[in-house]
Amino acid sequence: MTDIRLKRAYEPAEATDGFRIYIDRLWPRGLSHQTFHYNLWDKEISPSTALREWFHANPAAEWGEFERRYANELHANAAFTALLATIRTKPTVTLLYSSRDAEHNNAVVLRNTLNAALARP
Repeated sequence: MTDIRLKRAYEPAEATDGFRIYIDRLWPRGLSHQTFHYNLWDKEISPSTALREWFHANPAAEWGEFERRYANELHANAAFTALLATIRTKPTVTLLYSSRDAEHNNAVVLRNTLNAALARP
């Protein structure tokens, strides 16, 4: 089974990160293309613009609803199926995100949804 880890994009890359996937739609502020190390930038796997804007309006009060809506978007997204196929071939994957909140961000929902999908035969 693939080990899926989470890491802020601003933290340094490490060999133990394995295959690094940046999963936000927008480029991380202040990072240059020369210094930010990733193997794949999958913009299509990020929440829709409408969902992202809705969540940023009130993240703490709406976390459960964001989780539900984003998981629904993922299951309807062909990019999710493609990402799942890629992840299945890697022993370690690190999902990179820009958010300062390590507990309430799209990477947390994506990891949970991927892990659930990987657990199914």
